[in-house]
Amino acid sequence: MYQTNGYNVYKTNSVNYASKDQLLLMLVDGAVKFSKIGKQAIIDKDIKKAHDALVRTQDIFTELMVSLDTSAGEWAVNLYKVYEFINSELLKANMKKDLKILDGVIPLIEEIRDTWHEANEASKVQSKK
Repeated sequence: MYQTNGYNVYKTNSVNYASKDQLLLMLVDGAVKFSKIGKQAIIDKDIKKAHDALVRTQDIFTELMVSLDTSAGEWAVNLYKVYEFINSELLKANMKKDLKILDGVIPLIEEIRDTWHEANEASKVQSKK
């Protein structure tokens, strides 16, 4: 019991004291995690778990869309459209419990995560110069 409580405190503190960059990385990591949990739950015929995991993934992309400053340029508008597409596909996959849709969108979610992680690493290198 104490270990679980300690872990929850650690998780809460990690989020509360994280930088914007760290929060973004946590969100995209969570999106990959929950989309894969949703996929496995569909395979396992656990409809509630699949729904909950896919809704969490959708919530993450909704948050990414809301927090994106589309006035920053065309790249931001295009990124918004990608997030919007992913959210739409997740909604369809969740409604139909369709593995084929998830098989198409999960690699895109992973690519988004990988891109943000690479950008974060490049940013660290730039700030050291």
